[in-house]
Amino acid sequence: MTQYATEVLRTRVRRSLRAIAVLSLAPLTMLAGVAWAFLQPWRVTLLHPHGQGFWWLVVEPPLLVIAAGVVFAFVAAGIVRDLEETED
Repeated sequence: MTQYATEVLRTRVRRSLRAIAVLSLAPLTMLAGVAWAFLQPWRVTLLHPHGQGFWWLVVEPPLLVIAAGVVFAFVAAGIVRDLEETED
């Protein structure tokens, strides 16, 4: 059991710079969307929805950037897996 835990820990520590860069893109994208929403709150009409339709409230640029980061978080796991397989 200890040997297995040590091997798993080594594989997690040995991540390449490219894998770390790919994994960091999703959180950075989500952080950029949140920062954009705070820096330009008038773009998020959820805060002031008077007279706006459903699609106007859902399709907000900062919210779309955050959603893109969430989607890429799932894609990045597969990309990193492929990177690690080619490096081994």
